[in-house]
Amino acid sequence: MKFANLWNRIQIPNIKLLPDWYVILGRVDASNYDVTYCCEDFFVVKAEVIKNHNGRFIIVGDIWLSNRSQLLQILHLNNEYTDKELIAHLWEIKGEDCLNLLEGMFSLCVWDNFERRLYLVRDGVGCRTLYYTNCGKTCVIAPRLGTLLPFHSQKLDLVALRDYLSCAFVVGEKTLWENVSELSAGMVLQMESSSEKINYLNHKSFWQPREEIKNTEEDLIWHGKQLRELLDEVVQEYLPVDKAVGIYLSGGLDSSCITALAAKFHHHPVHTYSIHFGENCPNELEFSSLVAQYCKTQHHILEITADDMWLKLPLIMSYLDDPIGDPLTVPNYLLGKIARENADVILNGEGGDPCFGGPKNQPMLLNQLYGGVNNTEENLVANYVNSFKKCSSDLPQLLKPEVFTAVKDIPFVFADYLYTEDNYLNRLMTINIKFKGADQILTKVDNLTISNDLKGRSPLFDRRIVQMAMQIPPQYKLAGAQEKAVLKQAVLDILPKEIIQRPKSGMMVPVQYWFKNIWQRRAKSLLLDKNAEIAPYLNQDLIRQWLNYQGDAWQRYGVKLWLLVSLEIWLQVQKGR
Repeated sequence: MKFANLWNRIQIPNIKLLPDWYVILGRVDASNYDVTYCCEDFFVVKAEVIKNHNGRFIIVGDIWLSNRSQLLQILHLNNEYTDKELIAHLWEIKGEDCLNLLEGMFSLCVWDNFERRLYLVRDGVGCRTLYYTNCGKTCVIAPRLGTLLPFHSQKLDLVALRDYLSCAFVVGEKTLWENVSELSAGMVLQMESSSEKINYLNHKSFWQPREEIKNTEEDLIWHGKQLRELLDEVVQEYLPVDKAVGIYLSGGLDSSCITALAAKFHHHPVHTYSIHFGENCPNELEFSSLVAQYCKTQHHILEITADDMWLKLPLIMSYLDDPIGDPLTVPNYLLGKIARENADVILNGEGGDPCFGGPKNQPMLLNQLYGGVNNTEENLVANYVNSFKKCSSDLPQLLKPEVFTAVKDIPFVFADYLYTEDNYLNRLMTINIKFKGADQILTKVDNLTISNDLKGRSPLFDRRIVQMAMQIPPQYKLAGAQEKAVLKQAVLDILPKEIIQRPKSGMMVPVQYWFKNIWQRRAKSLLLDKNAEIAPYLNQDLIRQWLNYQGDAWQRYGVKLWLLVSLEIWLQVQKGR
């Protein structure tokens, strides 16, 4: 599908579809689908089906188990069993209780042929995704949101829209489409069909990140040693067997420690990949190159231009399930494209900030300590949402009046987690792991590595690492002005002191400069078109002010405009499929 004006209506990319299997619960005409398994009211489309030995349990899903060797030993099975066969065997023995034994990344459907019930499962931290839409007498479930498009209306969920504009991703079980849900990380949803409707029988957690502070009498060195032992174990499990491995290396602590551990344990080539945005833009190449040289990796550097960012955005939005308004989506994809030339497994440092008290927590912690009477429950939520520095404070003017009225009194799904009695840093960590991790970071990793035929793995988001992080005393995660103190202690011996001691800076994409000097005309044509997909929901007069840079005292318009451009293009791509 092509449009006359490139900037008013984008060109729908000719994409390679991500895995598009799905299952249907309820009675349908099987001849209408590419069915690989069916019974009276359960149908599997385009997917490999694994059965347990007596055929009672049917397993369908995207599964990678990092602890498969341990599971094979427990079950006294040989190495020929696949991960799906392992889960079929475990489910037969333990039922849902087997989920606590699984480490790795998985989203799966388990059909019980005897009880006529379907179980939907998503791993504890949300490395894989699973979506479902209830069509009345049927429910359709898929690992990719786009696979469900033929089965639901294209009506936007207004609360999900508000959340995206506030956080740059859709939060919790909602998706941007009304009546389409995402299974939350660490959850099991049990359902069955009747002649009248789909019945939800049980919706419960098998694992969630929770504060369990332990060993408070021990010092930082002791906790660092415990963390290092676990990091050694996890990183070795995440490395490919007898193959080269790739690592996204920014030069920050998180990606650097994964690089150092991989280089220590992997006896095959280790390739590292870094980006920059041209010689006139600040970059971290000094630090990433230092780590690459120190760890003796084969280092690759990619320059990304303004045209790369703009012209590739439709392709990237076509690969994302819900839209993500982080400008790093395009660099993540482009870096994956060159990484695939050398390896099919790519590691990253995602998870260090959410799990170990990254610097973005400091302003909220200071406000909590010194805010006094302003620390009401309402302000706790507002402070957290404002920390994303997106459009939350603009919503009364940005949303059309009827849209703002519809959403303004609906609480954010993460609000309850801010009101607990946990240590405040641990409250922030829980929210960042459960929502930002599962709904933005890990979804982005999964979508944009699969789209490049890569296997993306995030060792610092391993469930065991997350669990240990919630047990470490808070003062060893954010110690005054020193962020991630315990992680630094854990890898002190394998990284240059320049990396251990440097402050967190983050990779800044120069969207502020590019919108003002390169993309302004294009963005105006895209966002201010009366037929734009966002036009029924957003105030285009305010967007026009942003595009003209009127009153941009805090230099934030570029980030906000990228958020809106990403949303508009995502909607056009989805509706043009």
